[in-house]
Order: sequence, then C-alpha cells, then structure tokens
Amino acid sequence: MEIDREDGRTPNQLRPLACSRNILHRPHGSASWSQGDTKVLAAVYGPKAGTKRNEDPEKACFEVIWKPKSGQIGKVEKEYEMILKKTIQSICVLTVNPNTTTSVIIQLLPCAINAACAALVDAGIPMKHLAVAICCCLADKGYVVLDPNKLEEKTYLNYDGQKMTAFAYLVFPNTTLSVLPKGSSVVEGEPVEHGIITSVTHGVMSVDDYFLCVENGRAATASLSAFFRKNFQQSQKNSSIAV
Repeated sequence: MEIDREDGRTPNQLRPLACSRNILHRPHGSASWSQGDTKVLAAVYGPKAGTKRNEDPEKACFEVIWKPKSGQIGKVEKEYEMILKKTIQSICVLTVNPNTTTSVIIQLLPCAINAACAALVDAGIPMKHLAVAICCCLADKGYVVLDPNKLEEKTYLNYDGQKMTAFAYLVFPNTTLSVLPKGSSVVEGEPVEHGIITSVTHGVMSVDDYFLCVENGRAATASLSAFFRKNFQQSQKNSSIAV
C-alpha cells in the first residue's frame, strides 16, 4: 500500500541508523545505537568471576540492568530486563566462560537489543550469531508499519488518524554469517534464516496478522544486517589504522 507517514517514510521504511562502539572507557565493551530520534547507550561489564544466585555455575551468567531515564525501575522495566536477558542468553556461547557473570546496562526496546549486540561484540563476548530487532505496528486497516517513531508508538495513531491496534517486537538471527567480524572472539554458528529469537506482542492481533508482522519484520532484517556488517567493517578498519 502506498501510505506515507508524517516523517515521509513508507510503512516498510526504517528510520536512519547509526552505531558507535567503544565510546566509554570504564566498561569492557560499549555501544550507542540510534534509529531516528531514538537513542540508546549500552555498557557491558565482564565476564567477572562467580555467578548470581540460582544460576548454573557451569555456564556463563548474564544480568541485565535497565536504567530508566527518570524515576525508579518498575514492572515494565523488569519485563524488559527479562526479555533482554533471555535474548542475550540465546545468542551468546554460555560454555566458554563458566562460573562468570557479565552485566549489561541499557535502555529502550527494541533498539536496546541492537545496542546490546554491538556492545557484546565490543566486549569480546563469545556469541553464536548476532541478533537484529525490529518493532512492527499493526494498523486497524490491516497493514503493517515498521519502526514506529515516538509519536506513533505513544499515541497508537498514524498520520491520518488510523489506529494502531497492536505492536510486535521481533528479534531475528542475523541473515548472513558475514556480519560477524573476523578475528574476534565471536563464534560463528549455524545460520537460522527462518527462526525467531524473541517475540513480544502488545495489543490484540489475529494469527494471520501476527505472521504478517513476522513477514514484514524479517524482510527488514536484511537492511539491519547490512548496517551491522558495514559498521563492524568500518570499526575494524579504524582499529587497524590506529595500530
């Protein structure tokens, strides 16, 4: 459908992407990620000796600390911590650094997942593959809008007043193994082109509408993966020049 939004984008068009790594000195890895006016800062500390309570000491442990912009952490932030922790555990190799804990401090979903992946790579944490995250909005007329801005997500309305009935936050494996930087401690795993790592929905949608969101979201992963690849290649080039 030829539907334009207030910011001039088509329903399937993502906002401009930007990512910088190794921007903080104290963490072992860090990254900033922005999509349009949405900006996220991720910091990774670890691995540190010892695991948290009720965690398996024979595997690496991850903890996620969600930092709200203001006020105290609430139920929503706790849910975000759980979602991000499970996502990180599914893409990282937990047997390489047993009996250790790595802390990830972050804000905002789904940009937080993209930022966390970049920061984990920057920290040299062993990973099976990268993950790319996208938010899909379902309008009441049955079409899907990708990567909503703050106004669209907050008001549940698009430019012509059509109601956004539901949201799906989807995380996919990277579409190609070439996204992973060579010579790093990232572990190249098997590509899972048709899988979903994490899926979180808000609102009510039919099964057909959900799969429509998945189809549109998966199509957008090619652009996100290409951006990851370009960003990592540029970072490696800059590191080589610095040396």
